[in-house]
Amino acid sequence: MFKRGFARFACAMLAMALVMPAAYADDKTEKAKEAAPQVDLAPNASSAVLLDADTGTVLFEKNRDQKLPPASITKIMTMVLIMEALDQGKIKLDEKVRTSEYAASMGGSQIFLEPGEEMTVEEMLKGIAMASGNDASVAMAEKIGGTEEAFVGMMNAKAKQLGMANTHFVNVNGLPADNHYTSSYDIALMSRELLKHEEITKYTGLYQDYLRKDSEKPFWLVNTNKLVRFYSGADGLKTGYTSEAKFCLSATAKRDNFRVVAVVLGEPNTKTRNAEVTKMFDYAFSQYTSHPIFKTGDVIGTVRVEKGEQPKIELTAKHQYSVLMKKGDAGADIRHELQLLPELKAPIAYGQPLGKLVVYKGDQVISEFPVESPVEVKKAGWWKLLKRTSLKLFMAD
Repeated sequence: MFKRGFARFACAMLAMALVMPAAYADDKTEKAKEAAPQVDLAPNASSAVLLDADTGTVLFEKNRDQKLPPASITKIMTMVLIMEALDQGKIKLDEKVRTSEYAASMGGSQIFLEPGEEMTVEEMLKGIAMASGNDASVAMAEKIGGTEEAFVGMMNAKAKQLGMANTHFVNVNGLPADNHYTSSYDIALMSRELLKHEEITKYTGLYQDYLRKDSEKPFWLVNTNKLVRFYSGADGLKTGYTSEAKFCLSATAKRDNFRVVAVVLGEPNTKTRNAEVTKMFDYAFSQYTSHPIFKTGDVIGTVRVEKGEQPKIELTAKHQYSVLMKKGDAGADIRHELQLLPELKAPIAYGQPLGKLVVYKGDQVISEFPVESPVEVKKAGWWKLLKRTSLKLFMAD
């Protein structure tokens, strides 16, 4: 009885601890503010945020929670859901996507899809990431969600899950619409989520490419984000412009193990936008560095799943885990600990919280990362459970 009660208590305490990373991230942001530059790194922007991609620490902010129209930066969330669908096997890169009349009718930035035209998921993704194709965005939304409206519902659900408190989407491409808004901090959050799918920079970091390359009508793609060509380490993410939103950009750059995200909204022109993002990047790379804990593909640990079709899940790092440090700070005495929820039972959903990775410097907690299930684990049938139990009996000493 005591053991059962203690297990319940331990489970409740760890479950409670899993909601702490957001509060802990706020604490890290407050500490970063103390060391933040007094000068405005983006004086011409209506709103701006500079973020460490691995830890989520804010290095600079300006009107970070102000609700503003994001224009085509909206497509970052569209790409998040595309990458998740790829991860879950719901779609494949070489799978064909048919263009509806509605998708082909989109104005603004487009790759000029014809009604009935088919392109692969990868080609559509290039069209969204590089050319900001409104038509490709809607075609992919219909492929994954069935309708644009259903996909928008998925976008808003994901925004809520990520803690994007000042965001509401109405469409998938950012064309002007009432009640369609977000904030620079929320954009940084969804940019960070997209960058967990490291392969996305294969598309967002390209400066030029072609669609319909071997056809009679090849379409030349040139990245709307010129920083990927002119700033060392820049490889994404998304530009945006409407007369209401003005010039916007969520940009990312990586040097060594250190990746940052810089977001500016409401800039007066592309030259100023790019110059201020460059200034934010320069500040981050001159003042901070990153101490890696796990690199992509490293084994983090193993989770046992009671009554699951898979009795255990191997956890591998889908992206880099690291801690942010001021340049010159010693990286010694840093250790980590994987803390898992007790008594995990099937079924387990893809992305379900399993525990957290806690990083210490000495005895002080300096960072926490949620650990989620990389796969869906269904409950095993009675016959499989019987065979498993019998095997354990025969294997016993």
